[in-house]
Amino acid sequence: MARPDRLIDLIQILKDGRLHRAEDIAERLKVSPRTVYRDMTTLASSGLPVEGTRGIGYRITAAITLPPLNLSKIELEALHLGLAVVGDARDEELKEAAASLSAKIDAVLPEDRKAAPSGFGFAVYPFADAAFGFQHMPALRGAIRARQKVAITFVSKTSERTDRTIRPLQLDYWGRVWTVTAWCELRSDFRTFRVDKIEALRVLPAIFTEEEGKRLQDFEAR
Repeated sequence: MARPDRLIDLIQILKDGRLHRAEDIAERLKVSPRTVYRDMTTLASSGLPVEGTRGIGYRITAAITLPPLNLSKIELEALHLGLAVVGDARDEELKEAAASLSAKIDAVLPEDRKAAPSGFGFAVYPFADAAFGFQHMPALRGAIRARQKVAITFVSKTSERTDRTIRPLQLDYWGRVWTVTAWCELRSDFRTFRVDKIEALRVLPAIFTEEEGKRLQDFEAR
């Protein structure tokens, strides 16, 4: 059973408010007690009101639960933007709630998401930075669909600004931060750019055609 599914099943077991031994939970979920211990730590760190200790049992105190949801990347983008706005507010209670919600989402996201940092990207990427990148998402999505070249001003890891003309090929989600995989005409090679590090972006009228060696499948093959 995949970990996100197991966590959901675990919540379903615990939400009756009764005390459940780790051994009994492990038998129901067909995993080891050690796995249950780790899952309990994950749920507790995500903000879920889990009470109990090893050898005695666990339970969840009163809380609001939601049914499992299947989110698309664009829905995650909308959710991230909302968290970015709330997390940058002056209301400390709302900031804490946003952090808690972020951790809960991280706990149930698929394990194989691409290098997503712990806490939904919370600790690594400040809200303001993440929110800045969202302004470019509609233009990038449109350029990918229409196969239009894009001119960007990009800030590198060393804080250097460069102007690039790129062929955007794919947007990827890396735990609240989005990147665009592209063919960079300046470097004559594939490059991956963090969207929140793009200072300026302009979609060009030029349309690019699929050329061998410059396609997304070529990047993936490499």
